[in-house]
Amino acid sequence: MINQLVDVTDSRWQQVFDIWLSANTEAHSFIDASYWEEALPFVKKMMPEALVYVFEEEDTVLGFIGMGDDYIEGIFVKNESQGTGVGKKLLNFVKERHTHLTLSVYEENKKAYEFYIKQGFTFLSESIDETGHLEKTLTWNN
Repeated sequence: MINQLVDVTDSRWQQVFDIWLSANTEAHSFIDASYWEEALPFVKKMMPEALVYVFEEEDTVLGFIGMGDDYIEGIFVKNESQGTGVGKKLLNFVKERHTHLTLSVYEENKKAYEFYIKQGFTFLSESIDETGHLEKTLTWNN
């Protein structure tokens, strides 16, 4: 089931933050884990202000997607739930609500890049981010 997190006191936020940290550390092993750990306090402050949808089963968050207008801030899936369709369900959920989407993905995160291409996204541009790694901006139109 996919639900929007709206209450900042919702206990599911801690599950979201745990998934954010572990998924980033795992998917971006080319960036030192300390980068993500140091970013977590800022993420905890800012994420509740964003549009966040969680995919959950039996009160356990298995993944989430963060949105800023038509920009996908990220899709994060619990490590043990990756490859089970959670990310695709979250992506399809927002595709049903938008006619245009963009996102950025690290070139070195081949698994995510290939996932987005398979889901109909196309290359738009690329740039080096503050970590010194190449990010590709992808776009999708309905």
